Amino acid sequence: MKELKNIIFDFGGVLIDWNPVYLYQKVFKTEEDVKYFLENICRYDWNLLQDKGRSLAEGTHLLQEKYPDYADEIALYYGRWEEMLGGTYDENTKLIRPLKERYKVYGLTNWSAETLPLAINRYDFFQDLDGMVVSGEEKIVKPDRRLYEILLDRYDLYAEESLFIDDNATNIETARDLGFRVLHFTDDLNLEQFFHQKGIL
Repeated sequence: MKELKNIIFDFGGVLIDWNPVYLYQKVFKTEEDVKYFLENICRYDWNLLQDKGRSLAEGTHLLQEKYPDYADEIALYYGRWEEMLGGTYDENTKLIRPLKERYKVYGLTNWSAETLPLAINRYDFFQDLDGMVVSGEEKIVKPDRRLYEILLDRYDLYAEESLFIDDNATNIETARDLGFRVLHFTDDLNLEQFFHQKGIL
């Protein structure tokens, strides 16, 4: 097995706690209303199209036309988007600098090119990354293998020398198929402990 040289992080769910519930629990009166809205109106697959490069304005307008009764609530999705940020997972972001003493550290994320700068301005860990590939800038979203290949090509990396960490199992499978070492991050996983057990740190 080749020497490990690169650590690649997904952002949401691994380094950043982002959840639309944080905003909409302030907007709706009951948990049931929040759940209905996020499962039926501002759905994951709708948000993913903005992560794929569609403008926030267009995405918002199209959804408001489809669900006019929810026009105001839909407008809040990006109008008050920063309220969906719950902070960073400090137990994970604190590992970036120690990792950089031995490896290159990158980001590979599904994220809107319009909202990511808001997170970059808020969280210091971004300045420690050696680079990142953002779906909204490339107009391609994980698990499309082309997004992973952009990362490899842009930074002259080899998949077999890289560990990819993501909380989405489908994204992990694509990375594995491309030859990456992979780690499916879950809530019950202690990342620091994992790194020590594997001799990464």
